[in-house]
Order: sequence, then structure tokens, then C-alpha cells
Amino acid sequence: MEVKLLKATEDPEEVICTGARNDYMSDFVGDQSFEEIMESVEGDDIEEKKATLIGHLLSHGHFGPFEHPKAVFAVKGISRSCMAQITRHRHVSFDVQSMRYVSFDDIDPDEVGDGEMIVMPPSINDPDWIGRNQKGGAVDEETVEKRREVFKDSVTESVESYQELLDLGVPPEDARFVLPIGTKVNMVMSMNPRMLMHIADMRAAADAQWEIREMTETVLDFAEEWCPLTFKYYNENMRNRKNRLAP
Repeated sequence: MEVKLLKATEDPEEVICTGARNDYMSDFVGDQSFEEIMESVEGDDIEEKKATLIGHLLSHGHFGPFEHPKAVFAVKGISRSCMAQITRHRHVSFDVQSMRYVSFDDIDPDEVGDGEMIVMPPSINDPDWIGRNQKGGAVDEETVEKRREVFKDSVTESVESYQELLDLGVPPEDARFVLPIGTKVNMVMSMNPRMLMHIADMRAAADAQWEIREMTETVLDFAEEWCPLTFKYYNENMRNRKNRLAP
């Protein structure tokens, strides 16, 4: 998996603070400098003032201003399973690589079980892996070897069948039905900081599946650079709390 930040709103926390201050000012924010807009906020300099206001907004549940900035991410090589989970978040915008128009007819079937076309879950190779709703615990190396064999045989057969159907003239949109849910796909998604905090609440939690948790943690790393004050407060005061942020 690879995650890349494509584009993002410049000075996102200035945008957040301007939107928030607009609610309580008689003057029009469009006619004032940011320093004038923040004049009455507590703090010795503009960064302290932004931190004060952002902390106040988050602690009081005033999340609307965090919907103004937006970031666009490109994600490479996630499974269709992970894609199905993240696309449930309806306030995120998505473009997903189409398996109707993109055919995977140049993949070596001998390599598909090694992660070239199919995402391999870590539980296949890790004898100590414990997943949610898993029956049993750690296993021996013989069992791990059997897992690898079953996984590779299954996905290799699926890809060979897919390629054979293409050769027989079946369109990619129909031939794809035989491919496993672990088939890799590329995606572009955009979201605002409020939605990212909601996704982090849901998908970076300890009980989330490993793949979407990894993707979310990577996106959060970008967010901590993009909106440092917002996600510093989020990480220190809001993560792992019992009540999750509504979308």
C-alpha cells in the first residue's frame, strides 16, 4: 500500500478559524486581515491564538468550521475489501480504479500469491497473528506453510480463470466476478478535517481491520503536518475516547 497527498487547502487552520470567527463578529471577515479577525482571541501571537480557538472549537463540539478545508489523497494497492470499508463513509469523495475498463491480463499467475495483484493478509504468514473473531490462537510453522499454500493456490486459480475468460471474449466487467476480494485497486479520495477525525475514530481503532487501520494511520500522518494544531489536539484529547465523532 502507498498513500500520497495530492493537493490540500493552503493555510487550512486559518480557514477554520476565519469560518469560526465569522459566527460571532458583526464585521464582515472578507474585509479584514486574519490578524484583525483573531484580535480578541487569547494568545501572545497568531499561532497561540489559533491553538486557543481550535482547542475551544473541538472541546465544545463546534465541528462545522473543520469542514471548510479539504485534502486529496491517492491510495495505491489496497484490497477491494478495504475499498468497500472506506467507501461506506458517504461524506468522502472517491474515484476508484475501474475493473470494467482496466483489465489485468498481463499478470504472471505464478506471482499473484506473492502480493503482485492480490493483497496478502499478514495472518497468512504470521503464526502469532490474532485477529478479530479469530478461532484459536498462535499456530506452528507447518500450519503457516499450509495457509500459504491454500492462499496461493486459491488466488492463482482465480487469476488464471479471469485471464482465460478474457481470452474467451468475456468483457472485463464480467470476467472480474471470479477475482477474489483481495484484488488490489487504486483510489483517489478527498475529505475535510472533520470527516478525517470521524474516520480515525472508526478506522484507526484497535478493533478495525489491519489494512484500513494502516491506511488511516498513514493519512493521519499527513494530516498532522497539514493541520498540526487540529490533529495535535485530536491526538492528545480525542483519540480512543468512548464517544466517536459523528460524520
